[in-house]
Amino acid sequence: MKKFLVMKKVLLLLFLASMFFVGRGVGYAVRYVEAFSAKSGEAQNWGLGFGQEGTQPSGNASAEKLAEYDAYYVGSGSEKVIYLTFDCGYENGNTEPILDALKKHNAPATFFVVGHFLESAPDIVKRMVEEGHMVGNHTYHHPDMSKISDMDSFRKEIEDVESLFAEITGRELAPYYRPPQGIYSTENLKMAKELGYHTFFWSLAYVDWYQDKQPSHEEAFEKLTGRIHPGAIVLLHSTSQTNGEILDELLTKWEEMGYQFRPLSDLFEK
Repeated sequence: MKKFLVMKKVLLLLFLASMFFVGRGVGYAVRYVEAFSAKSGEAQNWGLGFGQEGTQPSGNASAEKLAEYDAYYVGSGSEKVIYLTFDCGYENGNTEPILDALKKHNAPATFFVVGHFLESAPDIVKRMVEEGHMVGNHTYHHPDMSKISDMDSFRKEIEDVESLFAEITGRELAPYYRPPQGIYSTENLKMAKELGYHTFFWSLAYVDWYQDKQPSHEEAFEKLTGRIHPGAIVLLHSTSQTNGEILDELLTKWEEMGYQFRPLSDLFEK
């Protein structure tokens, strides 16, 4: 009888403990949903979480959620397709080798430019267009756009790029927008959509923008081939000496892995 009572107490304690942790789990889930809802209109930094090699990473917003704002970070996981994008803050001699490699591989790309790049390298911008690439909007002054809450200021950052691009090339800028530094808010995404833009984040990038600390070729290949995946939107910086030096070989390696290159328009025209 005594043994039975001890067993009964043990079972009761286990039950109470399990209910305590279940309650905590439910409370955590509720708090998480509430926190996400509260922060949805605040500034967020685009981020990724990688899993098994060769699989698509998760973003800090889902592809389905981003699609509500005509925004994307990755394509379909069913095809070995890569979407090449380059952020262009200024010109330092590395964009033309990048264009040479793209031309050799007949690989379309999108170059997201700021006002300074348009002002200082108009001939390179013309070459981008002449060789069939798309030029997108990275804002004129490259500010933290999440701090811009009124449409007039947001529109000016966008339209000043459009105007100068049209003046240089005689063509309309592609309606593709990339938030500077990947900092965004849902209000920004709404404003971009209202202006007729598609917003593009990325599903693969690496630290290539420090001029005095460029990655070695080995480091670059390890990151860019090890983490490549179907539907990848790849972000590279045109200022990177490493990118200019390795791009031809990198494109060859990706092709040997069975990948093909397509323009960003492929994502929404489908």
